Amino acid sequence: MHDHPAPLHPTFHRLFRPDRLSIGLVMPMTEAVVRTPDPAQQFAHAALADRLGFAALWIRDVPLNAPDYPDPVGHLDPWVHLGALAALTRRIALVTGAIVSPLRHPLHVAKAAMSADVVSNGRLILGLGSGDRPPEFAAFERQYPERARQFRLSWDRIAAALASPSRILAGDGEALEAFEMRPGPACGRVPLLVVGSAQQTLEWIARHADGWVTYHRPLEVQRGRFTLWRNAVDRVAAGSFRSFSSAFSLRLHEDPDAPPEPIPLGYQLGRKALIDMLEQHRDMGVHHLMFNLVDTRRSVGDILDELAREVLPVFHRD
Repeated sequence: MHDHPAPLHPTFHRLFRPDRLSIGLVMPMTEAVVRTPDPAQQFAHAALADRLGFAALWIRDVPLNAPDYPDPVGHLDPWVHLGALAALTRRIALVTGAIVSPLRHPLHVAKAAMSADVVSNGRLILGLGSGDRPPEFAAFERQYPERARQFRLSWDRIAAALASPSRILAGDGEALEAFEMRPGPACGRVPLLVVGSAQQTLEWIARHADGWVTYHRPLEVQRGRFTLWRNAVDRVAAGSFRSFSSAFSLRLHEDPDAPPEPIPLGYQLGRKALIDMLEQHRDMGVHHLMFNLVDTRRSVGDILDELAREVLPVFHRD
C-alpha cells in the first residue's frame, strides 16, 4: 500500500497541483551537443533558472558512457551535482530523473536523498528508475533480467528509510530495530516518483509512488497515456492526488510566430505555439513539464530569459 504517515514537504505541492502546469528544466543545458558540458557554465544556468522562477531542475543518473548510447553527455554524479545545486540555488526544486536504483544499494540511496533534502532545505524530489542498458548492469555485476524485481525491493527499502518514523529494512524485508537514519527530512517527507515504467504496472506505480514521470509523445498519444494513468489511480488510490509529469525537448525559435516542427522527443517552435501546446498539456492533466534544452542553436541564457518573460507568467500565476 501507499502508506506514508508523514506529510509531503511543501516543494511537492509547489511543483504539482491539480489543474495547474509548472515548468522545469533538464540539466545540462547546451547550445550544441557536447560530450562534456562545462560545470561552471551549467551552474550559472541553474542559478539563472532559480532567479527567473523556473519550478525545477532535473538531474540524470548516468554512471557510464558508451559509444552506442544515444546520450553522449558525460553527466556528473547525481549526488555531487545535487549538493552543488543546493548551495547555488534557493527556491527551485531539485529532482532526480532518475536514480537507477537496481545499480545502487537502497540504503545508500536513502541516505544520499535525505542528505540532499536537508542541505537544500526540503527541495529534493526523488525520482527512481529501473535502468535500460544491459551492458551497464554487467559492469555493476547486476542481473539485467532481475531489474523489475530488484526495483520493487529497492523501492520498499528506500521508502521505509525515508518515511517518518524511519524504518531500516534488511534485504528480506525484516525491520532492523537497532538502526535509524539521521538526519531526518528537512520539512516533510521526501516525495517519491517513478520515472518511466520501471518495468512495473501503472497500478503498482499509482499505489506506491507520489507521481509518474513519462517521456514525450505526440499530444494525442500522451493524452491516451494520461487517461491510462488516471484510470490506474482511480482503481488503486481513489481520491488521492498523484502527479503526472512529462519531458519535452525544446528548440525555441527566435520568431515568436514560428509553427511547430518535430525534432527528436520534442519540437522546434516559436513561443506562441509553445504556449498553445503547453495549455493543451495542462488541460489534459499534465502537472509538470520539463524542457530538455540541448542543441538549442540559441544562447541558453536568451532562451531562459524569453521563457521567463513570456511563458512562465501564463502558467506560474502564484
